[in-house]
Amino acid sequence: MAALLPAWKQEFGWPSDVPAQALQQSLKDLDQAYINFFKDRANSPVFRKKSKKDSFRIPQGFEVDSANGRVNLPKLGWIRYRKSRDMEGKPKNITVSLGNGKIFISIQTEREVNQPLHPSTSVVGLDWGVKRFYTLSDGIYEHGLAPLKEFLPKLKQFQRRLSRKRRFLRIPGDGDQRFRTIVIAMPRNVFHRAR
Repeated sequence: MAALLPAWKQEFGWPSDVPAQALQQSLKDLDQAYINFFKDRANSPVFRKKSKKDSFRIPQGFEVDSANGRVNLPKLGWIRYRKSRDMEGKPKNITVSLGNGKIFISIQTEREVNQPLHPSTSVVGLDWGVKRFYTLSDGIYEHGLAPLKEFLPKLKQFQRRLSRKRRFLRIPGDGDQRFRTIVIAMPRNVFHRAR
């Protein structure tokens, strides 16, 4: 299908506004989706919906200026980004995604990693449970975590607000923005509180 891209660009014009690698990668993903479907590994591919998994991947033709926190994308130019951590290794591809009203840039790198050895000489067993979150072999345990209890009042409030809005008249992602932020933040807050 990637061989048809040049003809589509001449016929329609608008595919030329997008980097060619991004179009080729989406066709590659579509091909893999159909392969998985016909081998009974997944459901049939569905049409893309607005504001669902808004992302594109570029495997080549980009530059990363890690020192200044910017990246050069084809047909977009230099874009600044907030660097969450230093890039280690050689960049292989870059994914730009839109989620929760923010733009995220993920850079996949390739590097050699040595197998780490833990300096500890003692051994402790860990048992994950239902009633207790975890129990160590030396008797230390943490009670079951209930993240929903803490966030339930806020979730109720935002769900009530969302239910009063008419479904097809509201702007997608407008009213449920805070609701999604709470739901996304919930799992992060839970596991960091365990010892």
